[in-house]
Amino acid sequence: MTRRKKTRSLADKVQIRTGRRKDYKKWRHENPDQVTSSTRYTQKKRQQRKLQAARKQARQESGQAIDIHPQRDAQQESSEEPERGGTPS
Repeated sequence: MTRRKKTRSLADKVQIRTGRRKDYKKWRHENPDQVTSSTRYTQKKRQQRKLQAARKQARQESGQAIDIHPQRDAQQESSEEPERGGTPS
């Protein structure tokens, strides 16, 4: 006789199941208030989101600052240079 694999799924905890996936899906659809995520899952996801936010914050702080609108002096210097390209003579 083979041993059943341990599982944390909610499917095994539902008492009205007949053993068919279709039946469980139907029950879950009819009773959304009784179906919730496990506390273990929600705690894990909350911790993952905290770590992700911390990493993002660290990346933003360590990044190099970029001048989105550089000073007008830099624009004037580039406009004084002779144009390259055009039609060859």
